[in-house]
Amino acid sequence: MLGVFRTDLQTYVRTLSNADRGGSTYDNESIAALKGEDRVRLRPSVIFGSDGLQGCQHSFFEILSNSIDEAREGYGDVITVRRFKDYSIEVEDHGRGIPLDYNNREKRWNWELIYCELYAGGKYRDLTGSHYEFSLGLNGLGACATQYASRWFTVTVQRDGYRYSLNFERGRNVGGLKKEPITSKKTGTIQRFLPDDDVFTDIKIPLSYFQEILRRQAVVNQGVRFILIDEESETKEEYIYPDGIRGYINELNAGESLTESYYFEGEGSGRDRSDMVDYRVKAEVVFSFNNTVNRLEYYHNSSWLEYGGSPDRAAKNAFTAEFDRQARQRDKYRGNEPRITFKDIEDSLMLIINSFSTRTSYENQTKKSITNRYIQEFLANLIRTNLEIWFIEEQETAVRALDQVLVNKRSRESAERQRINVRKKLMGNTDFTDRVKKFVDCRSRDPELRELYIVEGDSALGSCKMGRDAEFQAIIPVRGKILNCLKADIRTVMNSEIILNLLKVLGCGVELEAGEKHSKKVSNFDLNALRWKRVIICTDADVDGFQIRTLILTMFYRLLPTLIREGYVYIAETPLYEITAHTRGKPDRTFFAYDEQERGEILSRIGTDRITIQRSKGLGENEPEMMWETTMNPETRRLIRIMPEAPDVMADQFDLYLGENLPGRRELISLLGSSYMDQLDLA
Repeated sequence: MLGVFRTDLQTYVRTLSNADRGGSTYDNESIAALKGEDRVRLRPSVIFGSDGLQGCQHSFFEILSNSIDEAREGYGDVITVRRFKDYSIEVEDHGRGIPLDYNNREKRWNWELIYCELYAGGKYRDLTGSHYEFSLGLNGLGACATQYASRWFTVTVQRDGYRYSLNFERGRNVGGLKKEPITSKKTGTIQRFLPDDDVFTDIKIPLSYFQEILRRQAVVNQGVRFILIDEESETKEEYIYPDGIRGYINELNAGESLTESYYFEGEGSGRDRSDMVDYRVKAEVVFSFNNTVNRLEYYHNSSWLEYGGSPDRAAKNAFTAEFDRQARQRDKYRGNEPRITFKDIEDSLMLIINSFSTRTSYENQTKKSITNRYIQEFLANLIRTNLEIWFIEEQETAVRALDQVLVNKRSRESAERQRINVRKKLMGNTDFTDRVKKFVDCRSRDPELRELYIVEGDSALGSCKMGRDAEFQAIIPVRGKILNCLKADIRTVMNSEIILNLLKVLGCGVELEAGEKHSKKVSNFDLNALRWKRVIICTDADVDGFQIRTLILTMFYRLLPTLIREGYVYIAETPLYEITAHTRGKPDRTFFAYDEQERGEILSRIGTDRITIQRSKGLGENEPEMMWETTMNPETRRLIRIMPEAPDVMADQFDLYLGENLPGRRELISLLGSSYMDQLDLA
């Protein structure tokens, strides 16, 4: 019916075919490659995330990162940053000194590799434990990219009894490498550079940025002293935290402190995918509850994760799950009171996570978010286990925090009710979310980001709600099997509460044939009014789930065919089996099989002492972490995009399976016999 589900390449093909509408030739000679310093100077935002002040700031952080890596490896515990009146910046460390001499293995000078070659450096063997095991500088881009983006860039290195000097101007070396013997045994590197205003639109980095970045680095690099000397204001500041993140959170934990800080740490090893190699992870976590200060900060390999990623999802899932469990276990909920959300916990929470790994998947070079699946799993387990211990060891304190979270929750709910009532009085009840029961919206209002999951029942709603990314993923449950929209008349269809709620949440109205009338509660179709980038049908991987999925697809075909035609409708594949491999002396490994064939393939390739196979019992019984990993995480989920066949073919197939073509259906049943139900899964 809907035929083979395929990736929509049409837009890409159209783009290529219309590459130049101005009449000039687009041929083999039209393709060009940037070389040398132009790779950065003409496209700085590719490396630094921006060609404005933010990108300029990140160019400094790339140089600082290399000094931090040295200090964390135990080479030098003082890093000095100088800010000059001409907006040039100097970073000095007392590490081993960057190797700049000739490299016999690469048959090139190291200074060329480091400062003139992107993707070259000493941190590519992190999995072996050599050089830098947990490195902030990772990709071999920073020093070279910053040098290329500078009006001038100078390097002074002391090591091996020599002083080495380099000078660059607008990405080009001037004068080669200078090398002179010295008697001093001190080692280290000094790099001074002036960001180029031909590359960045703004190079005037404010003093406050340096103060904030050095304070953060002092917090997560325990015992390292950061000195900031500012020529413009003639000031000198020092940042050092001998107790690391514990000292920082104790500093914050003033005022109306609810609990003392609680610290724990752990190490583990695992992999992001079954066919990849294991890597090491270690983390330290400290949290406290306070009525006047709340703070969530995540660091990985000492880089501040402004947008969080894996640690953020791990913390939210672990804290929400454990606080909800403790509230239920201690009978803290009132009647049918809704469950605790992370927002209720966050209002009083101070949490710092400082994690490290030998392999890291950053969202991009600016290192503001990481996406590693294993790091998320490791942190979620570490946090939840230690929260459970905290509730046992510090019961009085922990219960006090739990009571405060419940106060936050009830205050939030009360405020929301008041806000809704006031809005209804002032504006009328125009918000569709007020009229749809159990709909869980997301925070983003951007239709280009928002995703709507249509899930099977209230139990699946709970698992998906806790496992989702609340920033852009919303959920609406459907109870049981909805009407067959091909066989029911339009008046009956539009009187269905389930279908009406779906249409309200979608927001784009309804498409009907000429002469048909629909409820005044739903407007005429307008694709521009659609509130979602993706509409994802998510049901159990069983016959009932397949039938519910089919009926929902039928609703789209009958009432909103444009959404199918334009590729807005998806199916989320859900795993049929969870396979756990137990190998003596190694961590358990978990695999998910989405059908019998994949189950066989997984079993054939894993060697282990013991295997546990668990058949899926339904989405409602899945842990939130599993829901995120298998069904909701854009990095790991499997989505099938519904793409239509020719209109007449699609109409014939819908009519055969769910319409009035009874003779055809009888013939199909006689041919297929007991396997007929499998054919109802139109995906």
